[in-house]
Order: sequence, then structure tokens, then C-alpha cells
Amino acid sequence: MNPRIMVLAHNHPDLHPGGTEIFAHDLFHAYKRAECDALFVGATNDVHRERRPGTSFQAINEAGDEMLFWAGHFDRFNMSQTDLYAVAPDFTRLLKSWDPDVVHIHHLVLWGIELPTLIRRVLPHCRIVMTLHDYYQICPNDGLMINRKNRQRYTKADAIGRLCGLDGFSPDQYSMRAVNLRNHLRVVDQFISPSEFLKDRYVDWGIEPEKISVIQNGRPPVPAAPKRDMGTGMPNVFGYFGNLNPWKGADVLLEASNKLVEDDVDFDLRIHGDVLFQTTEFTERMEHLFEKTGHQVHRLGAYERADLAELMARVDWVIVPSIWWENAPLVIQEAFQHGRPVITSGIGGMAEMVRDGHNGIHVRPDDPAELARVMKDCATNPKLWKKLSGHVRAPAAIDDVAQEYLVMFRQMIRPDFVAA
Repeated sequence: MNPRIMVLAHNHPDLHPGGTEIFAHDLFHAYKRAECDALFVGATNDVHRERRPGTSFQAINEAGDEMLFWAGHFDRFNMSQTDLYAVAPDFTRLLKSWDPDVVHIHHLVLWGIELPTLIRRVLPHCRIVMTLHDYYQICPNDGLMINRKNRQRYTKADAIGRLCGLDGFSPDQYSMRAVNLRNHLRVVDQFISPSEFLKDRYVDWGIEPEKISVIQNGRPPVPAAPKRDMGTGMPNVFGYFGNLNPWKGADVLLEASNKLVEDDVDFDLRIHGDVLFQTTEFTERMEHLFEKTGHQVHRLGAYERADLAELMARVDWVIVPSIWWENAPLVIQEAFQHGRPVITSGIGGMAEMVRDGHNGIHVRPDDPAELARVMKDCATNPKLWKKLSGHVRAPAAIDDVAQEYLVMFRQMIRPDFVAA
């Protein structure tokens, strides 16, 4: 029996190509390849798409099974949909008319924490599954679990009101936020976490451990990019892929690069990504750091996913220097698909995905001096590069991951189901 699945994400990768949207969309297509009826709905607002009055739904492409849902107004602190009178009736009609067996939620941003309760009320028979891609429910600071002012990380949910660095909220507001979110999430039948670290954070926060299964994310298989022709040279070309913001550690990487320039190290760093929607202070800081780096750092700007293999073919290493508890960075999976070892911060899900000394190297987060030291070692040690790149393996195929989800869905719909 193939379940009828509605997939909900907090945008569409055509409008916002973040890791969560890309994975949710890839999984949706894998469900279809498994001969399931599936519908993809991405919530959006006027940041990414102009509103079209008269309907809450918009076409995103020629496909009849993908659409956008206009999410109205969203309270980011409380994760609440503040325009329920406009949103709930239209989404209720979609739920009733499409009548899924499973609603697979990938994020509640824009949708609102009220979404699971609405689904349960409208479709009591429907199973609700939610993949936890980050810590947004736990931490109102964009789910980072890091202090916005001093960049200090924390892991315990009870410290959020004191440590996240948001101004203007009282301890009672933090407490009520947590109570309200946990109450709404009680109707979710099963949670999925792509990492053990993220699961542990949610268990600490109050979700029963038996309600969270760990299933790693997958990727559509692609041919690996060829290794760069080094000739008689060294594996000294590093690549950064992704947005440039304070939490991704892009500034840490540029500071490390400046140290390498000062030490006259022979290397190249290729930066793929832009500084988007950041504070003036951070944008100016990045401009200053780029100006200092000189010709060895190449600022290449935004890129299309279709160009990734060609870009990977020009680098020897991929660097993921995030300073927050990343859960399952898409860029690490992409690096492994193309046989590139990864230098990454040894925290959170990054430390699970990259085995230190096996298929990559861990560094202390937010430490430009150590990152520079590791980059220098990597740029001058072809034996190390050969060893680590030889251990790199591609991530799980998205169709195999979809089968893990489908076995779970079938068992939820029919408890007597036994996988072949």
C-alpha cells in the first residue's frame, strides 16, 4: 500500500534554495518515484514572492503537484501564524479535498505552530510526521542556540531566556513560548532527526525519546567531479560553499586566510556565496576582510546547484567553519558526493557527519588561528589529502531514505504492516 503524502516546507527551493527546502523537495520527488501520490506545498510571504490577491495558493511551476501557500503574517518569536482567520479556512479546504494519509512537515516557520493541531482537528485519521531540521522550536534566536551578541553556544533549553541574547522579552515570555510550542507538538505522531545531537537537544527540551527516530538525510546520486589535476603541486585549493553570515563562520575563514597570507603559505581559497540580508556591521566587516586577503582569495559570488560539480572539480578541500550547532549541512553531503574531504567545526551534527582524521578534519569553532594551522597542514601534505579523500563515501541515496520513511508511514497507517 502506497500512502498519500502531503509534504509541507517553509518555502520552495526555486525561491529559497536552503538545505531544508532542497531536502524536502528531493524527498517529495523520491516519494513520487516510489509510486506514491504526493503533493508539495511551500509556505511563502512577500520576502520571496509578490502576493497575488484572491487566493492563498499560487503556482510555482508547470507541475500540478507543487504549489505555494501564502502564509500571511508570522510572529517569529512565538512561531505563531497571526493571520489564522485568513490562513486556516483555505488550508482546511486543501486538507479536506486532498485528504492525505500522511502530512510530512519539514518546518513550521511561516506556517505557525498551530499547523499540527489544525491538521489533527481537520483530519483525525491522518498521521503527522515532522522532520526536525534545526532547533527553531527550542531557541527563538532563529534556532541557533547561540548568543547573538557574544557568539557563545549553549545546549540546555532552560538557559535560553538568559543566554540567547534577544532583547525585549521577559523570562515569563520565554517560558510561555516553550509551553505553547510543546503543547501544539503533542499531536505529532512521529519526529525524525537527521542527527543524534539534534535528537538529544529535543529530548532535553521535553519530547519523549521514543517519539524521535534518527534517519540521516540523503541526496540524489550524481557523478562525482574529477579530482583536480595538481601536477607536481600540492592539494592547496580550498572551497567554501553557502551563504556568508556570522553563524556560518565565513568571517573566521577569512581571518584564517589572512594569517596564511601573512605566513606566505601557497594556497587558494574559492568563496562561493553572497552576503545576503545581513546587518550593516557584518557586511562592512566582510568587505574589510575581503580587501585584506589579496589575490589568493577568490570571491566568486552566488552559484547554481547545477554548476556544483564543475565548481567542486576546482577545489581539493571543502571548508565548513560554522560556529553554531549545525544539524546536517547540505554542503558536507555535497562535498562527499564529489569525493572532497571536509574541514569542519567539530561540534553538533558536523562532528557526526565528518569523522576526524578519517574523511575530514575537525577544528575548534570560531578559532581562526587553529583553522589557519589546519589549512596550512592540509595545503602542504599530499599524503594526508590522499588518505582522507580515499575514505570519503557518498551519502545515502534519496530513494533509499524515502524507503525508510515509507516503511514508517505504512506501519503508522497499518500497525500490522511488516516490511519485506
